[in-house]
Amino acid sequence: MVGRFFSGVGMLLRGFGFWARRPGVMFLGLIPAAIVFFVVLAALVALVFSLPGLTDWLTPFADAWVDPWPALLRGTIGAIVFAAAIVLAAVTFTALTLAVGDPFYERIWRAMELELGGEVPEQGTGFWRSVRDSAALIALGLVTAIGVALTGFVPVVGAVLAPTLGVVLSGRLLAMELSSRPFEARGIRSHARRAVLRGHRAQLLGFGVATQLCFMVPFGAIVTMPAAVAGSTLLARSALDAAAASGRRVAPAPTTVGPRPRD
Repeated sequence: MVGRFFSGVGMLLRGFGFWARRPGVMFLGLIPAAIVFFVVLAALVALVFSLPGLTDWLTPFADAWVDPWPALLRGTIGAIVFAAAIVLAAVTFTALTLAVGDPFYERIWRAMELELGGEVPEQGTGFWRSVRDSAALIALGLVTAIGVALTGFVPVVGAVLAPTLGVVLSGRLLAMELSSRPFEARGIRSHARRAVLRGHRAQLLGFGVATQLCFMVPFGAIVTMPAAVAGSTLLARSALDAAAASGRRVAPAPTTVGPRPRD
């Protein structure tokens, strides 16, 4: 279990290694990541400046308390809200970056697929599918952020449990979304994808947690995003190759009769 977890971490590190082999392709991935990063950062900065007023508004009953309890309560609530916002920010950053930078990240994905060899799908996931997937990811991120915020109110352990749970849950969401491209390009939809990844949960979590922690480093998200796309391709191909080696056939989603809808 632990070995598989760190194997997932290693896949992100191998994604960083792709910078040395394909710097031109990877550099293109910095552009959408930088644009979205500064938008999300501006939203976080605005939240930080509004936190004192927000916590006062949430706790009017504490005005009558004796010092230092009002400050302690409001500081705790502010920290919980900020932890939840970090979770939502990481998920939103990934979702928007993948949607905005779909052509750039498709080049990174395809370059890694070609390096790994084997059959490489001719077509990517398509812009509109990326947009739909990104909207779904943001919705899941919002639910996760609410769950993290509520966990923070658990007595005694909440202050430690909330950020830990935030990193784990958001990391898993990031890993699932980042690794979806190789599956989607092969016509393998979410149900079949989860079945393939079921035996690789520890790797998936290791990759996701490592990615989330890198996102939390100042400006780390910009450099990490191209590496995460490359590393997630390694993760997906590892799962697909394992399924093929075990003789398990992964069926693509059935196609409807008639012209193929445009993505």
